[in-house]
Amino acid sequence: MKENNPDKPLAQVFHFDLYGERQEKYDFLGNNGISSIEWTELQPVAPNFFFVKKDFHFLKNYEDGFSLKDIFIQKSSGVETRKDALVISDNQTDLQIIIDDFKKLNIQDLGIKYKIDNNSRDWKIENAKNDILKNNPEIKKIQYRPFDNKKIIYTGITKGINGYPMYNNFKHFFNGNNIGLTYERQFVMGDFTNVFISDSIVDGHILGTAFSKGYTAPLYLYPEATQQQSLLQEAPTRKPNLDTSIVQKIADAIGLPFVSEKANVEGRKLSKSFLPLTPTQQRNFSPLDILDYIYAVLHSPTYRETYKEFLKIDFPRVPYPKDAATFWQLVALGGEIRQIHLLESEKVEDYITGYPVEGENVVGKVRYVAAVVSGDTDNGSDTDNSSDIGGKVYLNDTQYFSNVPEVAWSFYIGGYQPAQKWLKDRKERQLSFDDILHYQKIIVALVETDRLMKEVDKVGVC
Repeated sequence: MKENNPDKPLAQVFHFDLYGERQEKYDFLGNNGISSIEWTELQPVAPNFFFVKKDFHFLKNYEDGFSLKDIFIQKSSGVETRKDALVISDNQTDLQIIIDDFKKLNIQDLGIKYKIDNNSRDWKIENAKNDILKNNPEIKKIQYRPFDNKKIIYTGITKGINGYPMYNNFKHFFNGNNIGLTYERQFVMGDFTNVFISDSIVDGHILGTAFSKGYTAPLYLYPEATQQQSLLQEAPTRKPNLDTSIVQKIADAIGLPFVSEKANVEGRKLSKSFLPLTPTQQRNFSPLDILDYIYAVLHSPTYRETYKEFLKIDFPRVPYPKDAATFWQLVALGGEIRQIHLLESEKVEDYITGYPVEGENVVGKVRYVAAVVSGDTDNGSDTDNSSDIGGKVYLNDTQYFSNVPEVAWSFYIGGYQPAQKWLKDRKERQLSFDDILHYQKIIVALVETDRLMKEVDKVGVC
């Protein structure tokens, strides 16, 4: 079936799905043949020619939007360290000790102390040591998983202490205030949830889905600082990491000019809360407005369901705004979701959960016990009080977070369920007071995200 040979007719393609246990499949195949199976004839469509049934009813509307691949000029996959356990940690002091050891210990002693397998194509202990000695390693913040920031030893040199640090992309987070959108080219299983936000370096597996990896696009690009630059000179001006032709189409759709900086928004720290102007007060729109609009659209349940088949194929496409009023409503909602995901919204400190039992705070077997309708006492059993708004998340046999809504516990971002992943990644560790507060912020963030996604649908995207 070649698209470039229009004179040659396409083959007829038929499809049939059979689900069930192995024996059921054997029985079906034993009792049926090609002529007795109720096949579905497919209509293969270029350029993908799928061999399964697809619903392309909304293809034209979807293709009329702009692709994330096109609107962001600079982007890359996340950092691939090849040695996460060595170079990434919650503890900055531990990483500084590793840096010092790589400076003073020989290769053999380093291998023994840190149990290093030196056979990787992309990471060798001698290269890592030379990188540390020749360059100036820094300890940077890294968005390791959703709601899970850590520290990383970072030089920016490929196949050094980091396998693939993606410096040319992530350097734009070092030279000034910035924020980035992380997304994937496609998703294979489940529903589309493959998008997040960051204000730092991003790990290559932050979204944790199979057969794909996360790409991060910074909102702004910063020029390199030069040694000749005078202290009296102003810092080089950053520029939006946006395709100008797509930006112009957005401007035409909402009837407002685009500005690369806007005082009421970009004058603040990009990720902090702000009070947005009303649609009638807006005189222009900025890069952050575009990012927030995109973020709202990608969190629309209707968008995710309507375009599910296309989101499995390539980078997400985003519809152009219908009008200015709709655009600003979505910008406001996208901004709220963004601030919540960065845990910088004041809302995440309005805790809805409790942590009622004292103890060692050591994470053991993590489990969720759902709330039940009946019962009027809480005797410490696995039956929750009817006044609870949610269930209990046990981190060990006796200690738990109370009133955790099921929607938060089961909420997906990429291939992870953050309310579960964050705790399970800390197995056998003792949670600090700040850790306990952080987990409660995550629960609020997930519940608020679910609420705001419904608000996005009320505005309408598709």
